[in-house]
Amino acid sequence: MGSRGPAPKRSDAVTRRNKTDEAGVATKKVAAGARVKPPAEDRSWHPVIKAWFRSLKQSGQSKFYEASDWQAARLTAFYASKVIKAAEDEGKPLRAASMDQIWKMMADLMTTETARRRARVELVRAADGPAEDEGAEVIDIGRFQQDYG
Repeated sequence: MGSRGPAPKRSDAVTRRNKTDEAGVATKKVAAGARVKPPAEDRSWHPVIKAWFRSLKQSGQSKFYEASDWQAARLTAFYASKVIKAAEDEGKPLRAASMDQIWKMMADLMTTETARRRARVELVRAADGPAEDEGAEVIDIGRFQQDYG
Protein backbone atom coordinates (compact mmCIF):
# COMPACT_ATOMS: atom_id res chain seq x y z
CA MET A 1 0.00 0.00 0.00
CA GLY A 2 2.59 2.57 0.88
CA SER A 3 2.36 5.85 2.75
CA ARG A 4 -0.20 7.35 0.37
CA GLY A 5 -2.56 4.41 0.14
CA PRO A 6 -2.95 1.89 -2.63
CA ALA A 7 -2.15 2.83 -6.19
CA PRO A 8 -5.20 3.69 -8.28
CA LYS A 9 -6.40 1.13 -10.80
CA ARG A 10 -5.56 1.45 -14.48
CA SER A 11 -8.22 3.40 -16.38
CA ASP A 12 -9.43 0.29 -18.19
CA ALA A 13 -10.12 -1.35 -14.81
CA VAL A 14 -12.14 1.55 -13.39
CA THR A 15 -15.90 1.55 -13.79
CA ARG A 16 -16.53 5.24 -12.99
CA ARG A 17 -15.17 7.85 -15.36
CA ASN A 18 -15.52 11.08 -13.40
CA LYS A 19 -13.89 14.25 -14.63
CA THR A 20 -12.75 15.06 -11.11
CA ASP A 21 -10.64 13.22 -8.58
CA GLU A 22 -11.88 11.76 -5.28
CA ALA A 23 -11.89 15.22 -3.67
CA GLY A 24 -14.00 16.67 -6.52
CA VAL A 25 -11.10 18.64 -7.97
CA ALA A 26 -10.81 18.83 -11.74
CA THR A 27 -7.41 18.66 -13.42
CA LYS A 28 -6.18 22.04 -14.62
CA LYS A 29 -4.42 22.11 -17.96
CA VAL A 30 -1.88 24.66 -19.13
CA ALA A 31 0.32 24.85 -22.19
CA ALA A 32 3.65 23.08 -21.82
CA GLY A 33 6.95 24.71 -22.62
CA ALA A 34 8.87 23.99 -25.81
CA ARG A 35 10.06 20.39 -26.32
CA VAL A 36 12.82 19.89 -23.77
CA LYS A 37 16.11 18.22 -24.68
CA PRO A 38 17.23 15.92 -21.86
CA PRO A 39 20.61 16.81 -20.34
CA ALA A 40 23.58 14.46 -20.54
CA GLU A 41 24.51 12.39 -17.55
CA ASP A 42 27.54 13.34 -15.49
CA ARG A 43 30.54 11.07 -16.13
CA SER A 44 31.37 11.03 -12.41
CA TRP A 45 28.06 9.38 -11.45
CA HIS A 46 27.97 5.76 -10.33
CA PRO A 47 27.41 3.36 -13.30
CA VAL A 48 24.04 2.19 -11.93
CA ILE A 49 22.82 5.77 -11.66
CA LYS A 50 24.08 6.62 -15.14
CA ALA A 51 22.09 3.67 -16.48
CA TRP A 52 18.99 4.82 -14.55
CA PHE A 53 19.33 8.36 -15.92
CA ARG A 54 19.74 7.05 -19.48
CA SER A 55 16.64 4.89 -19.00
CA LEU A 56 14.62 8.01 -18.20
CA LYS A 57 15.36 9.33 -21.68
CA GLN A 58 13.88 6.16 -23.21
CA SER A 59 10.88 5.94 -20.89
CA GLY A 60 7.43 7.08 -21.95
CA GLN A 61 6.80 9.27 -18.92
CA SER A 62 9.69 11.53 -19.93
CA LYS A 63 7.41 12.89 -22.68
CA PHE A 64 5.78 14.85 -19.86
CA TYR A 65 9.06 16.16 -18.40
CA GLU A 66 9.71 19.87 -18.39
CA ALA A 67 13.15 21.45 -17.91
CA SER A 68 12.59 21.51 -14.15
CA ASP A 69 11.80 17.76 -14.15
CA TRP A 70 15.09 17.01 -15.88
CA GLN A 71 16.90 19.11 -13.28
CA ALA A 72 15.10 17.16 -10.55
CA ALA A 73 16.31 13.97 -12.25
CA ARG A 74 19.88 15.32 -12.31
CA LEU A 75 19.67 16.19 -8.61
CA THR A 76 18.31 12.72 -7.84
CA ALA A 77 21.12 11.12 -9.83
CA PHE A 78 23.74 13.31 -8.16
CA TYR A 79 22.47 12.47 -4.67
CA ALA A 80 22.00 8.76 -5.38
CA SER A 81 25.45 8.50 -6.89
CA LYS A 82 27.06 10.15 -3.85
CA VAL A 83 25.17 7.83 -1.48
CA ILE A 84 26.13 4.68 -3.39
CA LYS A 85 29.77 5.70 -3.82
CA ALA A 86 30.08 6.63 -0.12
CA ALA A 87 28.69 3.25 0.92
CA GLU A 88 31.10 1.47 -1.43
CA ASP A 89 34.07 3.51 -0.19
CA GLU A 90 33.24 2.72 3.44
CA GLY A 91 32.50 -0.92 2.64
CA LYS A 92 29.11 -0.61 4.29
CA PRO A 93 25.62 -1.43 3.02
CA LEU A 94 23.35 1.34 1.80
CA ARG A 95 21.39 2.97 4.61
CA ALA A 96 17.65 2.33 4.48
CA ALA A 97 16.82 5.99 5.14
CA SER A 98 18.99 7.11 2.21
CA MET A 99 17.49 4.50 -0.10
CA ASP A 100 13.98 5.54 0.98
CA GLN A 101 14.76 9.15 0.13
CA ILE A 102 16.21 8.19 -3.26
CA TRP A 103 13.21 5.99 -3.99
CA LYS A 104 10.82 8.85 -3.18
CA MET A 105 12.77 11.21 -5.42
CA MET A 106 12.60 8.66 -8.23
CA ALA A 107 8.88 8.15 -7.64
CA ASP A 108 8.30 11.89 -8.02
CA LEU A 109 9.68 11.45 -11.54
CA MET A 110 7.10 8.69 -12.24
CA THR A 111 9.75 6.00 -12.67
CA THR A 112 7.53 3.16 -11.43
CA GLU A 113 4.13 1.86 -12.51
CA THR A 114 2.69 2.72 -9.09
CA ALA A 115 3.97 6.30 -9.24
CA ARG A 116 2.53 6.70 -12.74
CA ARG A 117 -0.86 5.40 -11.61
CA ARG A 118 -0.90 7.88 -8.75
CA ALA A 119 -0.17 10.63 -11.27
CA ARG A 120 -2.84 9.12 -13.55
CA VAL A 121 -0.36 8.49 -16.35
CA GLU A 122 -0.58 5.23 -18.27
CA LEU A 123 2.00 4.08 -20.76
CA VAL A 124 0.62 1.96 -23.58
CA ARG A 125 2.89 -0.07 -25.84
CA ALA A 126 2.07 -0.59 -29.48
CA ALA A 127 1.15 -4.24 -29.92
CA ASP A 128 3.44 -6.37 -32.05
CA GLY A 129 0.41 -8.26 -33.29
CA PRO A 130 -3.24 -8.72 -32.43
CA ALA A 131 -3.87 -9.39 -28.76
CA GLU A 132 -5.40 -12.70 -27.75
CA ASP A 133 -8.45 -11.05 -26.26
CA GLU A 134 -8.83 -8.42 -28.98
CA GLY A 135 -12.45 -7.71 -29.63
CA ALA A 136 -13.53 -9.11 -26.28
CA GLU A 137 -16.36 -7.12 -24.77
CA VAL A 138 -16.11 -5.75 -21.24
CA ILE A 139 -19.35 -6.31 -19.37
CA ASP A 140 -20.54 -4.06 -16.54
CA ILE A 141 -21.79 -6.65 -14.04
CA GLY A 142 -24.05 -4.12 -12.30
CA ARG A 143 -25.83 -3.26 -15.55
CA PHE A 144 -25.98 -6.95 -16.50
CA GLN A 145 -27.71 -7.75 -13.22
CA GLN A 146 -30.20 -4.89 -13.74
CA ASP A 147 -31.02 -6.00 -17.26
CA TYR A 148 -31.15 -9.73 -16.64
CA GLY A 149 -31.43 -10.10 -12.87
